[in-house]
Amino acid sequence: MSPLHTQSPSHDTPGSNVAAGIAAEANAEQNRVSDPHSGDAGSAQTKPAKAPREGLNPLAKFAVGSVVPVALLALWWLVTESLEIFSPIQLPPPMDVYEAGVGLFESGLLAEHMSISLQRVLLGFAIGAGAGLALGSLLGLSKIADHLLHPTVGAFRAVPSLAWVPLLLLWVGIGEDSKVLLIAIGAFFPVFTSVHSALRHVDPQLVEAGRAFGFHGIRLLGTVQLPAVVPPVFSGLRLGLAQAWLFLVAAELLAAAEGLGFLLTESQNNGRTDRLLLAIVLLALLGKLTDALLGVIERKALVRWA
Repeated sequence: MSPLHTQSPSHDTPGSNVAAGIAAEANAEQNRVSDPHSGDAGSAQTKPAKAPREGLNPLAKFAVGSVVPVALLALWWLVTESLEIFSPIQLPPPMDVYEAGVGLFESGLLAEHMSISLQRVLLGFAIGAGAGLALGSLLGLSKIADHLLHPTVGAFRAVPSLAWVPLLLLWVGIGEDSKVLLIAIGAFFPVFTSVHSALRHVDPQLVEAGRAFGFHGIRLLGTVQLPAVVPPVFSGLRLGLAQAWLFLVAAELLAAAEGLGFLLTESQNNGRTDRLLLAIVLLALLGKLTDALLGVIERKALVRWA
Protein backbone atom coordinates (compact mmCIF):
# COMPACT_ATOMS: atom_id res chain seq x y z
CA MET A 1 0.00 0.00 0.00
CA SER A 2 1.24 3.48 -0.82
CA PRO A 3 2.27 5.70 2.10
CA LEU A 4 -0.37 8.16 0.98
CA HIS A 5 -3.08 5.71 2.03
CA THR A 6 -1.80 4.92 5.51
CA GLN A 7 -3.68 6.40 8.42
CA SER A 8 -2.35 7.00 11.89
CA PRO A 9 -4.66 6.47 14.85
CA SER A 10 -6.20 9.66 16.16
CA HIS A 11 -7.97 10.43 19.38
CA ASP A 12 -9.36 13.80 18.30
CA THR A 13 -13.05 14.41 17.97
CA PRO A 14 -14.56 14.90 14.48
CA GLY A 15 -15.31 18.55 15.20
CA SER A 16 -11.74 19.29 16.24
CA ASN A 17 -10.36 17.45 13.18
CA VAL A 18 -12.56 19.48 10.85
CA ALA A 19 -11.66 22.74 12.58
CA ALA A 20 -7.95 21.86 12.36
CA GLY A 21 -8.31 20.99 8.68
CA ILE A 22 -10.12 24.23 7.97
CA ALA A 23 -7.47 26.25 9.78
CA ALA A 24 -4.68 24.43 7.92
CA GLU A 25 -6.35 25.01 4.57
CA ALA A 26 -6.89 28.71 5.35
CA ASN A 27 -3.28 29.12 6.43
CA ALA A 28 -2.01 27.34 3.32
CA GLU A 29 -4.16 29.56 1.13
CA GLN A 30 -2.88 32.66 2.90
CA ASN A 31 0.72 31.50 2.44
CA ARG A 32 0.16 30.89 -1.28
CA VAL A 33 -1.29 34.36 -1.65
CA SER A 34 1.48 36.09 0.30
CA ASP A 35 4.34 34.09 -1.30
CA PRO A 36 3.48 32.60 -4.69
CA HIS A 37 7.01 31.17 -5.10
CA SER A 38 7.04 29.34 -1.81
CA GLY A 39 6.47 26.02 -3.54
CA ASP A 40 9.80 26.16 -5.45
CA ALA A 41 12.48 23.98 -3.94
CA GLY A 42 15.30 26.45 -4.49
CA SER A 43 13.49 29.66 -3.58
CA ALA A 44 13.01 29.14 0.15
CA GLN A 45 15.25 28.18 3.00
CA THR A 46 14.07 26.21 5.97
CA LYS A 47 14.34 28.21 9.15
CA PRO A 48 15.04 26.34 12.36
CA ALA A 49 12.05 26.26 14.67
CA LYS A 50 12.44 28.07 17.94
CA ALA A 51 12.29 25.96 21.04
CA PRO A 52 9.21 26.67 23.16
CA ARG A 53 9.86 28.80 26.19
CA GLU A 54 9.57 26.87 29.41
CA GLY A 55 7.52 28.59 32.07
CA LEU A 56 7.62 28.20 35.80
CA ASN A 57 6.22 25.04 37.33
CA PRO A 58 2.99 25.39 39.38
CA LEU A 59 4.82 25.37 42.72
CA ALA A 60 7.18 28.12 41.60
CA LYS A 61 4.27 30.17 40.25
CA PHE A 62 2.47 29.83 43.58
CA ALA A 63 5.60 30.89 45.47
CA VAL A 64 6.14 33.94 43.27
CA GLY A 65 2.47 34.90 43.44
CA SER A 66 2.50 34.66 47.23
CA VAL A 67 5.24 37.26 47.67
CA VAL A 68 2.97 40.33 47.47
CA PRO A 69 0.15 38.92 49.71
CA VAL A 70 2.67 37.88 52.36
CA ALA A 71 4.33 41.30 52.19
CA LEU A 72 0.94 43.03 52.56
CA LEU A 73 0.09 40.80 55.52
CA ALA A 74 3.42 41.65 57.17
CA LEU A 75 2.84 45.36 56.55
CA TRP A 76 -0.67 45.04 57.99
CA TRP A 77 0.72 43.41 61.15
CA LEU A 78 3.47 46.06 61.36
CA VAL A 79 1.18 49.09 61.27
CA THR A 80 -1.40 47.59 63.64
CA GLU A 81 0.51 45.49 66.17
CA SER A 82 4.08 46.79 66.18
CA LEU A 83 3.85 50.48 65.29
CA GLU A 84 0.17 50.89 66.32
CA ILE A 85 -0.40 53.54 63.68
CA PHE A 86 -4.10 52.61 63.43
CA SER A 87 -6.54 51.93 66.21
CA PRO A 88 -8.40 48.56 66.28
CA ILE A 89 -11.56 50.37 65.18
CA GLN A 90 -9.86 51.83 62.12
CA LEU A 91 -7.82 48.76 61.16
CA PRO A 92 -7.96 45.65 63.35
CA PRO A 93 -4.84 43.46 63.53
CA PRO A 94 -4.75 40.29 61.40
CA MET A 95 -5.24 38.09 64.45
CA ASP A 96 -8.46 39.89 65.36
CA VAL A 97 -9.82 39.27 61.86
CA TYR A 98 -8.79 35.61 62.10
CA GLU A 99 -10.54 35.22 65.45
CA ALA A 100 -13.67 36.84 64.03
CA GLY A 101 -13.60 34.30 61.20
CA VAL A 102 -13.17 31.41 63.65
CA GLY A 103 -16.14 32.65 65.66
CA LEU A 104 -18.38 32.87 62.59
CA PHE A 105 -17.20 29.46 61.40
CA GLU A 106 -17.96 27.80 64.72
CA SER A 107 -21.46 29.29 64.73
CA GLY A 108 -22.09 28.05 61.18
CA LEU A 109 -22.78 31.55 59.85
CA LEU A 110 -19.57 31.79 57.83
CA ALA A 111 -20.35 28.74 55.68
CA GLU A 112 -23.91 29.99 55.21
CA HIS A 113 -22.81 33.45 54.04
CA MET A 114 -20.17 32.03 51.69
CA SER A 115 -22.38 29.36 50.15
CA ILE A 116 -25.32 31.66 49.39
CA SER A 117 -23.03 34.31 47.86
CA LEU A 118 -21.25 31.71 45.73
CA GLN A 119 -24.59 30.30 44.60
CA ARG A 120 -25.87 33.73 43.58
CA VAL A 121 -22.69 34.58 41.67
CA LEU A 122 -22.51 31.30 39.77
CA LEU A 123 -26.18 31.34 38.84
CA GLY A 124 -26.15 34.99 37.80
CA PHE A 125 -22.90 34.52 35.88
CA ALA A 126 -24.28 31.52 34.02
CA ILE A 127 -27.39 33.45 32.95
CA GLY A 128 -25.55 36.65 32.06
CA ALA A 129 -22.67 34.93 30.25
CA GLY A 130 -25.05 32.71 28.29
CA ALA A 131 -27.10 35.71 27.18
CA GLY A 132 -23.95 37.68 26.34
CA LEU A 133 -22.57 34.80 24.30
CA ALA A 134 -25.83 34.39 22.37
CA LEU A 135 -26.46 38.08 21.67
CA GLY A 136 -22.79 38.79 20.97
CA SER A 137 -22.75 35.96 18.43
CA LEU A 138 -25.90 37.25 16.77
CA LEU A 139 -24.62 40.81 16.41
CA GLY A 140 -21.12 39.67 15.54
CA LEU A 141 -22.34 37.54 12.63
CA SER A 142 -25.25 39.61 11.33
CA LYS A 143 -24.66 43.13 10.05
CA ILE A 144 -28.40 43.81 10.06
CA ALA A 145 -28.74 42.80 13.72
CA ASP A 146 -25.61 44.77 14.57
CA HIS A 147 -26.94 47.98 13.02
CA LEU A 148 -30.35 47.43 14.59
CA LEU A 149 -29.46 46.43 18.16
CA HIS A 150 -25.91 47.55 18.96
CA PRO A 151 -26.76 51.22 19.69
CA THR A 152 -29.45 50.15 22.17
CA VAL A 153 -27.23 47.58 23.88
CA GLY A 154 -24.44 50.17 24.10
CA ALA A 155 -26.81 52.62 25.78
CA PHE A 156 -27.88 50.04 28.39
CA ARG A 157 -24.22 49.22 29.03
CA ALA A 158 -23.64 52.80 30.21
CA VAL A 159 -26.30 52.51 32.95
CA PRO A 160 -24.68 52.21 36.43
CA SER A 161 -25.38 49.02 38.35
CA LEU A 162 -27.20 50.68 41.27
CA ALA A 163 -29.58 52.38 38.83
CA TRP A 164 -31.17 48.98 38.17
CA VAL A 165 -31.93 48.33 41.85
CA PRO A 166 -35.19 50.33 42.20
CA LEU A 167 -36.54 48.93 38.94
CA LEU A 168 -35.72 45.35 39.88
CA LEU A 169 -37.36 45.84 43.27
CA LEU A 170 -40.49 47.12 41.53
CA TRP A 171 -40.64 44.42 38.88
CA VAL A 172 -39.25 41.32 40.58
CA GLY A 173 -39.47 42.02 44.30
CA ILE A 174 -36.89 41.54 47.06
CA GLY A 175 -36.43 37.78 46.68
CA GLU A 176 -33.59 35.81 45.17
CA ASP A 177 -34.70 36.52 41.60
CA SER A 178 -33.85 40.21 41.78
CA LYS A 179 -30.39 39.52 43.21
CA VAL A 180 -29.53 36.90 40.59
CA LEU A 181 -30.88 39.11 37.81
CA LEU A 182 -28.73 42.06 38.90
CA ILE A 183 -25.62 39.84 38.93
CA ALA A 184 -26.57 38.53 35.48
CA ILE A 185 -26.75 42.11 34.18
CA GLY A 186 -23.23 42.72 35.45
CA ALA A 187 -21.86 39.56 33.82
CA PHE A 188 -23.67 40.12 30.52
CA PHE A 189 -21.94 43.19 29.10
CA PRO A 190 -18.24 42.11 29.26
CA VAL A 191 -19.08 38.79 27.61
CA PHE A 192 -21.27 40.43 24.97
CA THR A 193 -18.62 43.05 24.13
CA SER A 194 -15.80 40.52 23.82
CA VAL A 195 -17.74 38.02 21.70
CA HIS A 196 -19.22 40.70 19.45
CA SER A 197 -15.87 42.38 18.82
CA ALA A 198 -14.01 39.10 18.28
CA LEU A 199 -16.50 37.68 15.79
CA ARG A 200 -16.43 40.89 13.77
CA HIS A 201 -12.70 40.30 13.16
CA VAL A 202 -12.63 36.57 12.34
CA ASP A 203 -10.41 35.80 9.33
CA PRO A 204 -12.71 35.76 6.26
CA GLN A 205 -10.58 33.04 4.64
CA LEU A 206 -11.25 30.79 7.63
CA VAL A 207 -15.00 31.35 7.27
CA GLU A 208 -14.90 30.67 3.53
CA ALA A 209 -12.94 27.48 4.15
CA GLY A 210 -15.60 26.38 6.64
CA ARG A 211 -18.35 27.02 4.12
CA ALA A 212 -16.38 25.01 1.56
CA PHE A 213 -16.56 22.11 4.02
CA GLY A 214 -20.35 22.49 4.07
CA PHE A 215 -20.77 24.31 7.39
CA HIS A 216 -23.41 27.02 7.66
CA GLY A 217 -25.32 28.80 10.44
CA ILE A 218 -24.99 27.26 13.91
CA ARG A 219 -22.58 24.55 12.70
CA LEU A 220 -20.30 27.18 11.18
CA LEU A 221 -20.42 29.19 14.41
CA GLY A 222 -19.69 26.24 16.69
CA THR A 223 -17.10 24.50 14.50
CA VAL A 224 -15.18 27.38 12.94
CA GLN A 225 -15.96 30.86 14.24
CA LEU A 226 -16.14 30.39 18.02
CA PRO A 227 -13.02 28.14 18.14
CA ALA A 228 -11.21 30.87 16.18
CA VAL A 229 -11.95 33.44 18.90
CA VAL A 230 -11.38 31.32 22.02
CA PRO A 231 -8.86 33.69 23.71
CA PRO A 232 -10.99 36.88 23.51
CA VAL A 233 -14.13 34.95 24.45
CA PHE A 234 -12.52 33.65 27.63
CA SER A 235 -11.15 37.10 28.37
CA GLY A 236 -14.74 38.34 28.28
CA LEU A 237 -15.89 35.46 30.47
CA ARG A 238 -13.26 36.24 33.09
CA LEU A 239 -14.19 39.92 33.05
CA GLY A 240 -17.84 38.93 33.34
CA LEU A 241 -17.05 36.74 36.34
CA ALA A 242 -15.21 39.62 38.02
CA GLN A 243 -18.19 41.88 37.34
CA ALA A 244 -20.50 39.25 38.83
CA TRP A 245 -18.60 39.44 42.12
CA LEU A 246 -18.69 43.23 42.01
CA PHE A 247 -22.44 43.22 41.43
CA LEU A 248 -22.93 40.71 44.25
CA VAL A 249 -22.45 43.38 46.91
CA ALA A 250 -24.99 45.64 45.21
CA ALA A 251 -27.37 42.69 44.82
CA GLU A 252 -27.15 41.77 48.49
CA LEU A 253 -28.17 45.29 49.44
CA LEU A 254 -31.68 44.31 48.25
CA ALA A 255 -33.04 43.38 51.67
CA ALA A 256 -30.73 40.36 51.98
CA ALA A 257 -30.49 38.52 55.28
CA GLU A 258 -27.45 36.40 54.38
CA GLY A 259 -24.42 36.53 52.13
CA LEU A 260 -21.04 38.23 52.21
CA GLY A 261 -22.53 41.51 51.02
CA PHE A 262 -24.99 41.37 53.90
CA LEU A 263 -22.09 40.62 56.27
CA LEU A 264 -20.35 43.76 54.99
CA THR A 265 -23.28 46.06 55.67
CA GLU A 266 -24.16 44.40 58.97
CA SER A 267 -20.57 44.72 60.20
CA GLN A 268 -20.51 48.38 59.19
CA ASN A 269 -23.74 49.09 61.07
CA ASN A 270 -22.52 47.26 64.18
CA GLY A 271 -19.02 48.72 64.14
CA ARG A 272 -17.41 45.28 63.63
CA THR A 273 -14.46 46.30 61.48
CA ASP A 274 -12.89 42.87 62.00
CA ARG A 275 -15.86 41.14 60.38
CA LEU A 276 -15.97 43.79 57.65
CA LEU A 277 -12.35 43.07 56.71
CA LEU A 278 -13.06 39.35 56.93
CA ALA A 279 -15.86 39.72 54.37
CA ILE A 280 -13.54 41.66 52.03
CA VAL A 281 -10.82 39.00 52.31
CA LEU A 282 -13.34 36.21 51.65
CA LEU A 283 -14.70 38.02 48.59
CA ALA A 284 -11.16 38.33 47.25
CA LEU A 285 -10.37 34.65 47.89
CA LEU A 286 -13.61 33.36 46.36
CA GLY A 287 -13.20 35.65 43.37
CA LYS A 288 -9.65 34.43 42.80
CA LEU A 289 -10.67 30.80 43.21
CA THR A 290 -13.48 30.99 40.66
CA ASP A 291 -11.24 32.90 38.26
CA ALA A 292 -8.57 30.20 38.60
CA LEU A 293 -11.12 27.48 37.81
CA LEU A 294 -12.21 29.40 34.72
CA GLY A 295 -8.54 29.73 33.77
CA VAL A 296 -8.17 25.93 33.87
CA ILE A 297 -11.14 25.59 31.51
CA GLU A 298 -9.62 28.25 29.26
CA ARG A 299 -6.31 26.38 28.98
CA LYS A 300 -8.10 23.16 28.05
CA ALA A 301 -10.17 25.00 25.45
CA LEU A 302 -7.05 26.58 23.99
CA VAL A 303 -5.35 23.19 23.69
CA ARG A 304 -8.38 21.69 21.97
CA TRP A 305 -9.48 24.50 19.64
CA ALA A 306 -6.89 27.27 19.38
